[in-house]
Amino acid sequence: MLFWGSSFILTSIVFRYYSPVTTVFLRLLISAILLFAWIWFLGKMEKIKKGDLKLFLLSALFNPFFYFIGESYGLKLTSSSITSAIIATIPLFTPLAAFLVLGEKMSRTNILGLFISFFGVMVMILNKDLSFSASPTGILFLFFAVVSAIVYMIFLKKLSHRYSAYFIIAFQNLLGALYFLPFFLIFDFQEFITVKPDFTLVVSLLSLAIFCSSLAFVFFTISTREIGIGRTNVFSNLIPVFTAIFSFLILSEFFSLHKIFGILLIVFGLYLSQIKSKQLI
Repeated sequence: MLFWGSSFILTSIVFRYYSPVTTVFLRLLISAILLFAWIWFLGKMEKIKKGDLKLFLLSALFNPFFYFIGESYGLKLTSSSITSAIIATIPLFTPLAAFLVLGEKMSRTNILGLFISFFGVMVMILNKDLSFSASPTGILFLFFAVVSAIVYMIFLKKLSHRYSAYFIIAFQNLLGALYFLPFFLIFDFQEFITVKPDFTLVVSLLSLAIFCSSLAFVFFTISTREIGIGRTNVFSNLIPVFTAIFSFLILSEFFSLHKIFGILLIVFGLYLSQIKSKQLI
C-alpha cells in the first residue's frame, strides 16, 4: 500500500511526458522483464498447467488492462487525492464479492472496522460542505477501475494457490503489456519517439515498474493467499493515507487537521477489520 500510495504521484509526473497508454505499457513491460529475469536467475521458472491459461488471460484482462485504463484516465481527469480515495473504496465492495463467490467470511467487528476505515477516507477527501471538485468522466473511469479490481481478485485467489506470486505477476504484466501494445503502436508510438527521457522521467518510470507494478503486486498476491481477499483489501484504505503523505513531502500539499483525523480513523478501522471473531456472516 506504501508503494501504491506513491504510484499516483509518480504517474502524475510521467504523464508530463507520456500519455496514459504509453505510461502503463512501459511500466508493465519493464516490470515483466525484471520479474522474469529474477525468476530465471533463481531457477524457479514455472509451467502453466492445462486449463490455467484461460484463467491467466481473464485475470490479466481485468488487471492490469481494464484496471489501468480506469485508473490512468481517472487520474488524468481528476487528482491524486481523489483518485487514491476512490480506489480505496475497493475494500467496501470486495467482502461481498468474496462471500458470494469464494465463501470467505468476516465478523461483524471486521465489517464495522471496514466502514470506519472507509469513513476515514471520506473525511480525508471531502470538503466541509461535503463536496469535492472532480470530473464526472474521471469518476466513472475510477469506478470502472474499482469494479475491474474486484473481479480480478477472484481470479487471483484461485491462481495464488497454484503458482508463486512472482510468476503470477510477471506473466500477468506480460499479458497486460501485450493487451496495451496495439493501442501503443497505433495511437502513441509517433509521439513516444519524439520524447527525450530525462532523469526525472527515468527514475519515476522505473519506480513505477519496480515498486508499484512488481513488488506491490507480489506482496498483495501473497497476502491474498495467506489472509484472504476481504481482509487483504481493507489495507487498501491506507492508499490515500500514503498518497497524502507523499503529496505533502513531494508536492508540498497542505496537510490539514481533518486529514490527520481521517488517517487515525483509517488505521483504527483497519485494526478492527483484522480482529478474529466467532461472529461470522
